[in-house]
Amino acid sequence: MEIYIESLLNGLLMGSIYGLTAVGLTVIFGVLKVINFAHGSILMVGMFVAYWCVTLTGMNPYLAIPIVVPLMFYFGYFMQQIVIEPVFKAEKDVREPITVIIVTTGVWYILDNLALMFFGAEYRVAHTSVTGKLFELPGGIYLLQPKVYGFVITFACALFLFWFLKNTVMGKAIRATSLDRDAASLMGVNQYRIYRTAFGIGTAACGLAGCVLIPFYYVYPSVGLVFDIRAFIIVVLGGLGSIPGAIIGGIIIGVIEEVGAMFMPSTWTELVIYGLFLLLLFVKPAGLFGSKQDF
Repeated sequence: MEIYIESLLNGLLMGSIYGLTAVGLTVIFGVLKVINFAHGSILMVGMFVAYWCVTLTGMNPYLAIPIVVPLMFYFGYFMQQIVIEPVFKAEKDVREPITVIIVTTGVWYILDNLALMFFGAEYRVAHTSVTGKLFELPGGIYLLQPKVYGFVITFACALFLFWFLKNTVMGKAIRATSLDRDAASLMGVNQYRIYRTAFGIGTAACGLAGCVLIPFYYVYPSVGLVFDIRAFIIVVLGGLGSIPGAIIGGIIIGVIEEVGAMFMPSTWTELVIYGLFLLLLFVKPAGLFGSKQDF
C-alpha cells in the first residue's frame, strides 16, 4: 500500500512542477492570444542560467531565484520588444496574428542552436546542497527533497500571480488587455507595454522553473522539448489562459505518469495522457478551467 501512496505523492509533486513550467505559457497566451512555440527553449535558457549561477558561485539553487527570475524577466521583456512587437504593430488590426507563431518558432531554433554552439550537447548535472536528499515519512515513504521544495514554490508562485493580477494596477491593466485590448487602449493602457510585461512574467516563470528543476534534472540544449510538449497539453487540459488550470492540469499529468507507470509500461502512460488530451478536446474544448474571461 505504501508504494501506491508514494507514487501518488511523487505524481503530485512532479505534476505541480509540470504546472509551473506551463504557467508562463498560459500567461503569455492569456494576454497576447498567441501560442509561444519558443516556450520550451526559454525554459532551457532559464535552466542554463540557473545551472551556471549555481555552479560558478556554489550557492543554494533556491537562493539563486532572486537573481535568475529578474534576469529572465528582462530577457523576455526585451525579446518581446525587439522580436515580437514589430509583428504586432505590422498586423495591429489582427486579433491573433499567426505570423507571431512563425517568429516564435524561429526563436525556438535560434535559442536551441545557440545553446548547442556555446555549451555543447552533453548532459550537465548541478551538484547542489539538496541534490539526491530525501524526506522520510511514516510508513517508509520517501520523497525527493527538491520535488517537495518545487511543490511549495509552485503554489507560492501561483498565489502571488493570482494576487498580482487581481490587486495591482499593472495586474488589472494586464487583465483588461487580455479581455479587450482596444477597449483597454481607449482607457489609457499602453497595450504594447502590457504585452512586454506579460511576456516578461511568462519568461520569469521559466527562470523560476529552471531553479526548481536543476537540483534533480539534467540540463542540455534540447531539454525544453521534454517540457514543451507537456506544457502545451497541460495548458489545453487546464484551459488556455488559466493559472489554476495550469497547476491542476500539471498535477493530473504527473499523477498519470507516476501511478500509471506501476501498472503499465511508461510508453503506455503517454498514450493515456494523449488519449485524455483528445477526449477533453472533444468534450470540453475550452479546458477544465477555460472561460471567456481569462484569469
